[in-house]
Order: sequence, then structure tokens, then C-alpha cells
Amino acid sequence: MIIDVHGHYTTAPTALGAWRDLQIAALQDPSKAPKASDLHISDDDIRETIETNQLKLMKQRGSDLTIFSPRASFMAHHIGDFETSSTWAAICNELCYRVSQLFPDHFIPAAMLPQSPGVDPATCIPELVKCVEQYGNVGINLNPDPSGGHWTAPPLSDRSWYPIYEKMVEYDIPAMIHVSTSCNACFHTTGSHYLNADTTAFMQCLTSDLFKDFPTLKFLIPHGGGAVPYHWGRFRGLAQEMKKPLLEEHLLNNIFFDTCVYHQPGINLLTEVIPTQNILFASEMIGAVRGIDPQTGHYYDDTKRYIEATQNLTAEEKHMVYEGNARRVFTRLDTALKAKGL
Repeated sequence: MIIDVHGHYTTAPTALGAWRDLQIAALQDPSKAPKASDLHISDDDIRETIETNQLKLMKQRGSDLTIFSPRASFMAHHIGDFETSSTWAAICNELCYRVSQLFPDHFIPAAMLPQSPGVDPATCIPELVKCVEQYGNVGINLNPDPSGGHWTAPPLSDRSWYPIYEKMVEYDIPAMIHVSTSCNACFHTTGSHYLNADTTAFMQCLTSDLFKDFPTLKFLIPHGGGAVPYHWGRFRGLAQEMKKPLLEEHLLNNIFFDTCVYHQPGINLLTEVIPTQNILFASEMIGAVRGIDPQTGHYYDDTKRYIEATQNLTAEEKHMVYEGNARRVFTRLDTALKAKGL
């Protein structure tokens, strides 16, 4: 199987965005707040948006199954308060669950959390529990910066995050470390904020002993790890100066990287620097970069082409990247596939 571990519902029906606009507008006048029940999206609406977009491209590009979560830039945890985020997360998570029910052979859900700046992360646990136990979610997206580019939250090593980690360990689910929209003019959302956050999250883990407290905790750092593979020597050197263990021992039992890197030299670098067992196939298709590369004539986010073309992976290693590593990291996904005889 070819398992894409990084998919978002970026093509959700327009009614979802219209409802969100009403919710945001009502922050100034709570009496105008829409109810979740006011949102009406039919199964046919969902089918149309998936069949003509994600599923169409999956079939064209040769991927089989996508771990599917709400649109990252729509999470926007900095908007409103916890109640705002809680209602919005519940709606978005239910939609992804419905996608997985309508297309069970091609999509399996991962959850966004109802995070809110300055609010105890433990408040997210009821939504996490619901999504795992009722929706069959196999992972979560964890935003290390709910403030939207101002970085007011404590680092991921802070004990305030521990209740979420404890639940992750209990359920044996990984978290993709994924920020949302930047409301800081200094940081472009997808070109800067996302990649900065990937790098920042890795460094927060490097400077801490988080994985001594949670030896089985698993983080997936998307977008190829931001600057991490490119500056691997810098991180190795910093860890050495801090008297930390070698990175392979200190972090690589717990941190993994996806292949959302949109050119061949980038994938070549990723697969040369990072051990194969730490790389999971992903495309984030119909995401930040949707166009066609004029140098190749192919879509930038058709990442399978880069995996196929790299000289750094054997056939066995490509199998690990495409399927084996995903089933090992997302153990609930593996269980769900085995239940289907896959």
C-alpha cells in the first residue's frame, strides 16, 4: 500500500467556510452566534468535493489511503476563546469522520484539537477521546503555537502539555506537529510559519528530556522537518554542546518526518540525511503548493514521483517509506488495516 500520512480537507464544501464566517462575526455580538446544527452538509456534498479532488488525484498519482484531518489553516486557534475552538473543532472533526465513512478504503481520520491561547491544553482531552473512541481517529494534529504566529505558548517540553501526551501514550497515537494560520505579518503562513514551527518543535525536543518522561511518545514533524535535515550537522553539534546523547538515541525513537518536500533535490537530501525508518510518505495534496512545476511539467505536490526517482532508497526502503513506517508509527491504522485483511 501507499499510505499518505498528511492530508487535509482543504476542499470542504463552501457551507463550512460560510458557517465559520458567521461564527467569527458573532464574536462581536454573541447573540448572533450560529449553532452547529445550523450547518447542513449532505453526504452528496462531501462525495462531490472528495471525488473530484483528493480521490481523483490519489487514483492518478497512485496512492491508496490518506490520513485525513481538518484543514490546517482553518484551525485558527487564535480566534475567539476555547468555546469557539471547541465548537469549530467538533464540526471539522465530524466532517473528516464522515469522509472516512463514505470512502472507508481511501481515508481514515486524524483530529484537530480545540486549542486556545492561554487555555490549559488538558481542556482538549474530551475531543481527543471522542475522536479516538467514537470516530476511530488514528492520530491528532497538535499546534505548538495556538496564538497564530506570536508564540505565547510554552515549549512542547513544558509540563502543561503532559495531559495530552499521557492520553496519546494511552491510546498509542502520534501527533503531527502542525501550526495554523499566522496572524503575524512577519510570518507568511505556509512559506514561513509552517516551516519555522517544524524547526522550532524539533529544537524544543532537542533541548529537553521530554522523551525520558514519555519513551513511547511519537511526533511527526511535517513538511520534511522544516530546516532540520538541511542543518542536521548544526543540530548534532548543538546536542553535543548541550551534553545530550546522539540524536539517533535522543530523538529518533520518537520523532519522524514526512515527505511533503516539493522538489527532487529536497527529497534526495531528506532520504540521505534522515534514517529511512524515520521517513513517512506524505503529499499534503491540494494544500499549500497546488501548481505545476514548469521545470518538470508535474504538480509540485506529487511527491510519489520524487520517492520513485531518488537513488537513495532501495525497493525495501521505499516500502518502508510508503507503508511500513506508517503502520509502525500509526498503530491504530495498522490495526484497522489488519481488521480488513490488509
